[in-house]
Amino acid sequence: MGLSMATAEQWVRRWEHQQQRYALDREERFTVIADVVEQVTAGQARPLVADLGCGPGSLAARLSWRLPHADIVAVDIDPLLLELGRTHHATAARFVRAAIGTDGWTEALELGGPLDAVVSTTALHCLGADALSRTYNDLATLLRPGGVLVNSDRLRPAGDRAAEIALHVGRRRGERRRLSAHEDWESWWTAAQDDPELADLLSLRPARDPSHTLHNGLALAHHADLLRQAGFEDVSPVWQFGGDYVLVAVR
Repeated sequence: MGLSMATAEQWVRRWEHQQQRYALDREERFTVIADVVEQVTAGQARPLVADLGCGPGSLAARLSWRLPHADIVAVDIDPLLLELGRTHHATAARFVRAAIGTDGWTEALELGGPLDAVVSTTALHCLGADALSRTYNDLATLLRPGGVLVNSDRLRPAGDRAAEIALHVGRRRGERRRLSAHEDWESWWTAAQDDPELADLLSLRPARDPSHTLHNGLALAHHADLLRQAGFEDVSPVWQFGGDYVLVAVR
């Protein structure tokens, strides 16, 4: 069921292009996340990092380039995206299949020690409020004291009017950068279904988990509350544009 390197490269490259439609300043976000992890793990010989909702390994690969001494565990539920990552970014991370936020999901990670950092980009918004709360509590038990959760995602600012303005600002910037010209999510998956080399992996894709959603719509303040309730001491954005944030929570 393994993929050829050429096929993996083709679909990962297409994924990267498609994702730029949804994440303004995507490379800058990746850089900011790496900055945070680098600072928190400075002086450690072999920091342990988990990438949640890793897809085909976009963030894990960039962290590996920046921090080649780190052990990275990349986690996702989608068998096709994981296999693309295993093939195209074989040395970047250990790719693990798990349904984040479900009972016992952390056991699949087989960590062997406390995490120094957990990172995620445009993924945790797919968890419903209850699953997200469970995930934050689980991560609080896995992270060492002083470890961090770094989440890059679209989060609703406080206040309806502020949220409306933030979304408008983001839309206008996307229009200036012609992001709507990029392939969208649905088109990527539709095209993937026509590639015979992907057929077996596509057949293994699960039905949507009821604990998952297209976007949970939670505000930044709600995320901060859930994180503090889970045991994270300091919670603050370190980067923002419109409604897009890189949020850091320190254990």
